[in-house]
Amino acid sequence: MRITRTVAGRSRRAAVLATTGLTASALLLTSCSSDSDSSGSTGPDANGKVTLTVADFGQFGYKEAGLFAKYHELHPNITVKEDVTSDEKVYYPKLLQQLNSGSGLADVQGIEVGRIKEIVDTKANAFADLSKVINVDDWVSWKEKQATTPDGAVIGAGTDIGPMSLCYNTDLFEKAGLPTDREEVAKKVSGGWEDYLKLGEEYKKKAPAGTYFMDSASAMFNAVVSSNAKQYYDESGKPVYKDSPSVEQGWNLAAEAASKKLTQGLAQFNDPWKAALRKGTVATVACPAWMAGQISVNAGDANKGKWNITTAPGATAANWGGSFLAVPKSGKNVDEATKLVKWLTAPEQQAAVFKAIGSFPSNKGAYDLPDVKDAKLEYFNDAPIGQIYADEAKSIPETVLGPKDGVIKDTISTQINNMEQRGTGPDDAWKAATSAIDKAIG
Repeated sequence: MRITRTVAGRSRRAAVLATTGLTASALLLTSCSSDSDSSGSTGPDANGKVTLTVADFGQFGYKEAGLFAKYHELHPNITVKEDVTSDEKVYYPKLLQQLNSGSGLADVQGIEVGRIKEIVDTKANAFADLSKVINVDDWVSWKEKQATTPDGAVIGAGTDIGPMSLCYNTDLFEKAGLPTDREEVAKKVSGGWEDYLKLGEEYKKKAPAGTYFMDSASAMFNAVVSSNAKQYYDESGKPVYKDSPSVEQGWNLAAEAASKKLTQGLAQFNDPWKAALRKGTVATVACPAWMAGQISVNAGDANKGKWNITTAPGATAANWGGSFLAVPKSGKNVDEATKLVKWLTAPEQQAAVFKAIGSFPSNKGAYDLPDVKDAKLEYFNDAPIGQIYADEAKSIPETVLGPKDGVIKDTISTQINNMEQRGTGPDDAWKAATSAIDKAIG
């Protein structure tokens, strides 16, 4: 799963999920490819051999799952070369430059969900239409709609999604007098994220010294917003984040968490956040599917068995994250690249990636495969993550996406961190966020 997978602070990734138990040692794998500028598409050589280039960011898991090698076995004349940019925030501007210049593009390009709307609106003509190649009904209902143009062209095949759960430290819960059984914890937060904060206040009363109920109020904010169909834009493409009920709810809850000192105020995926997991000072983390791997790796072997996973607060499912594979029309190997994309996003291959690094499939056909259906996380007390995430994925609402979703999320998250870390008042923080967003999106 990409190490810095989502724009909005969602880092990607690592999670090692085996159907009977996952080992942390395989988590947070980095690709064998290094950051590079040489991803341009070239045609077959004199012997008919084809090298397909796949440009992506963070960790998509294809090499870790052995899929490129397997594809070569199935198609001996084709070799797949992956060009990885570690940070999506570096990758995306480069992709836009390549699209504008018409050169340097790979045969296959990864696109983050926070960018897909902008690509659909402004660059769709640069990509091959996959609607006749893949069956969009094979994906969860909302996934392929995100990559579909108004005239029905599908410019990207969905890779993974981020169904929401709640990860919690059972050791800290027990010391604070809270239940540790996943079913009991689910009941405590069944009313929604408001109940989650109430649980946080219970935790604080008997919390072990130097510990906090949650790592980051901005993470909770993202989880709250992600559970709503309308977030930052309306159906007409107008930014409505200032009046969005989900943004208002998430912001108010984040401000409450900050004011009540329920959060350690850590920017996720930075070194202090990793250290907090290792030292065991954080009791809960909002957990899209890919987050389990981050916790496993950064908390380390010393905390194995001290964590568990339960369903997310409330009755509304949420998705945080996900990406697509797209085929630029300008490539020299469009037909072969399209076949590769179809194969990589088929159920069996998505299940293999899930087993290897924890990226949860967006192709529904993978949910009944053993590597997904029976998946448990040994590190998290054998939490049945295959069942938890599949149930969540099937009821996630279709989200209205906007071209600058990522910018808006990032900016709001920064100001939430300021409330936590610097004591900035909610009104001042909101003014700073909206001012920065308005300048950024025009």
